[in-house]
Amino acid sequence: MAEAFIHGFILSFGLILPLGVQNVFVFNQGALQKRFIHVLPVVLTASLCDTLLITLAVFGVSLVILGSFWIKTILLSVGIVFLLYMGWSTWKSTPENSNNENTAKENFTPLKQIAFSASVSLLNPHAIMDTVGVIGTSSLQYNGSEKIAFALASILVSWIWFTGLAVAGRITGELDKSGRLMMVLNRISALVMWGAAIYIGFTLVK
Repeated sequence: MAEAFIHGFILSFGLILPLGVQNVFVFNQGALQKRFIHVLPVVLTASLCDTLLITLAVFGVSLVILGSFWIKTILLSVGIVFLLYMGWSTWKSTPENSNNENTAKENFTPLKQIAFSASVSLLNPHAIMDTVGVIGTSSLQYNGSEKIAFALASILVSWIWFTGLAVAGRITGELDKSGRLMMVLNRISALVMWGAAIYIGFTLVK
């Protein structure tokens, strides 16, 4: 069981580490919000969504969803719309350290944070393929308590990673008193989101 836990932990850490829309959004919100407690909606939503995806992947339910052409097409189409809108909102957002202190809060209310975080988590083809194609497939070699240990380790990585990412963002926001660095990060984040939307569009056309 310990071997399965370690396997799940290392595998999930390797998958979650690369820069992606989900990671960029969590980091950005950590930097933009005035207190860490204000970014908890993003952290909790991203972690819970990953928990859901990993659970479905390990126990095979998500294969049914991905096996349906229409469900997959609808999910990807909604994902494109969300990413385009999120990119636009992120591009427009202003860090709290800049002249207009209320803009960031207006653009990313708790409800909006939850909606955006859920969309980049559940409507992200990379996240789905990572969980289903890699974590789900890797879990097939385990049964019973070993499978549960593998799943729990994968889930634990998500909770630790997103919390740490938000903390790193908060530290960056505190150090960037001028707000210039966050303006640059916002632009980069928006470009990443738009790039992801274009990529998803190509996958739909194929």
